[in-house]
Amino acid sequence: MVGLALLTVHDSRLPTAPYWYVLYVAVSIAMLPTYKQLHEYGSVPIIDMETRKVQLSGGTTFTVSLPKFWAEEHDITAGSLLYLYPNADGSLLVEAAEKADADGSAVTITAGDLSEAELRETVTALYLIGVDTIRLRDRSGEVGDRERSVREIVADLTGFEILEVDELELVVRNLMDADNVSILKSTIRLRLIVDSMHEDAISAVVTDDPTLAGNVIDRDTEADKLFRLVSRYFQRTLTDLGEVQKLEFTRAELFAHYYLARQLERIADHAEKVARVAINQPHAPDDDLGQDIESLGRDARSLIWDATEPILSDTDVALAYDALTEREEITMAIGDLDRALYDSDHAPEAYRWGLLLDSLERTAEYGANIAELAIQQHYR
Repeated sequence: MVGLALLTVHDSRLPTAPYWYVLYVAVSIAMLPTYKQLHEYGSVPIIDMETRKVQLSGGTTFTVSLPKFWAEEHDITAGSLLYLYPNADGSLLVEAAEKADADGSAVTITAGDLSEAELRETVTALYLIGVDTIRLRDRSGEVGDRERSVREIVADLTGFEILEVDELELVVRNLMDADNVSILKSTIRLRLIVDSMHEDAISAVVTDDPTLAGNVIDRDTEADKLFRLVSRYFQRTLTDLGEVQKLEFTRAELFAHYYLARQLERIADHAEKVARVAINQPHAPDDDLGQDIESLGRDARSLIWDATEPILSDTDVALAYDALTEREEITMAIGDLDRALYDSDHAPEAYRWGLLLDSLERTAEYGANIAELAIQQHYR
């Protein structure tokens, strides 16, 4: 199969979506928009389908014609350079050299107009959408005064470093190429961190150990950092055709790991909430309640492991079905325990333990989301 064209479209009516979308088509069925319609409406209202026959030229070379509208739109003439990206899924992406060579990965922002919180959100957002160079400028000559704040921000963004600083400009640049990134290893490491956070958070509650709980809260930063890394390179594949090849995953596989990492990051957030219960509680739960909490925690972690294994290690998808069954059992057990708390001597403290049980239930739900993804991946 031979892909025929690439189209990038910006639609200002979709503010919550990535700025650029890459639509690609594959071989004998090349789905191409009508470019006149794009100019009239500013988006892709209808996708027209065109077909091309592959020709044999010179006895050894396969050739195919390009759609005229697409060629004219990108100033393609005889002798123009095109970049071709063969993919394992049978598609071949075609990109105009002018688009491929354009430097769209550098952004300049005026730091003086931003508060500390706004600066953090802006730099983080630019990191996540794949920007490689950020120039912070301040006409007042005070940009250097914000160096400490920027260093704290980039410390949470894998690959970003401050390279230049003076009174008027501070330059942050990405030093990690996709060739040096392993999405699989990053996701596996995230799972290990989340698993240990969850186990220690439950232990901190049962043993009334605020020091261990504080350690769990600190590790949430590392979990967030790994999720941002996975998210950054997933989003880059939406706009950079060469990035997919460097990461050695199909787009479907990259989405699966991004979605998995998102669920794990949410589980880490709930482990942090459980840790805060341990810090704020006046005393540890009694032995019976403590055992119930530990048991539910073990079951939740077992569910997460079963749900993620088919994606991370290509094991039997039956584990994902097991995880869905485990979710139902955990949810019922949590409901029973929650009702029992209000009917017992624990009633005055039921609200606090209810917060913990809610986090355990959310953890099981996120695990079920991963299990459903694993099943989808298996049959994709």
